[in-house]
Amino acid sequence: MDKLSIKLNIANRFYPMKIERSSEETIRNAVKKMESRLKFYEDNYEIKDKQDILAMCLIEYASKLEKISNRKFIDDDGVSEKLINLDKLLSEIN
Repeated sequence: MDKLSIKLNIANRFYPMKIERSSEETIRNAVKKMESRLKFYEDNYEIKDKQDILAMCLIEYASKLEKISNRKFIDDDGVSEKLINLDKLLSEIN
């Protein structure tokens, strides 16, 4: 695979990474969103320590990821029930 070397600036620190070229836009957009949230926490809370602000941002994103992960198993919008009913109908035909 063709790797691309990039440097990401997050909270005034640079992080070198080697990524797939196809992932560059996704990663750069994620960093932009992180910087926006970091600025939000810095502007709206009395926290000046970058590590604390990064931790708050990480907690926010991790909790969103957890919520999405749980939803896959819980919210199927009735698909399971519809499949069960369809299976019953097909069984009746045979």
